[in-house]
Amino acid sequence: MDATEAQRPYNVLFLCTGNSARSIIAECVMNREGQGRFKAFSAGSHPRGEVNPFALDLLKRTNFDVSGLRSKSWHEFAEPGAPELDFVFTVCDDAAGEECPYWPGQPMSAHWGMEDPAAFQGSDTEKALAFADTMRGLTNRISIFVSLPLKTIDKLSLQRRLDEIGKTHPSAA
Repeated sequence: MDATEAQRPYNVLFLCTGNSARSIIAECVMNREGQGRFKAFSAGSHPRGEVNPFALDLLKRTNFDVSGLRSKSWHEFAEPGAPELDFVFTVCDDAAGEECPYWPGQPMSAHWGMEDPAAFQGSDTEKALAFADTMRGLTNRISIFVSLPLKTIDKLSLQRRLDEIGKTHPSAA
């Protein structure tokens, strides 16, 4: 690893099918929780083309910058010039079951499945609560991840920890 690689943040990609809610929320949370050590991105296998309005509202109310958020294809991250990824996490079961593009650099990956708050049926208040629960679960998992000693842990142990984080109940820290 050269000096440039040693100084750059770890690049993390969160994947979901539609890239409109869970992966978008995870991107924002990781960029905040990672405190400059991590640079997060999100994408989808079949992007919806817009960020879910409940996700946008929640992110705005919790003081996240939403100005650059957009629903995009995961193919953007497999093209020449894309950021070299260190980690790829699927946050929905559909994307986890799909064949992903080739990611240059062979990033570590894990499945951190969460229920889709956009699929929740109920009143607007109940939907907002479902999105808040999703954010809380993703925040818990991301907080565990960013506290790992990435510079000193071996790859096999790290993979085991990434998998364990994905099995962590979303409401447990």
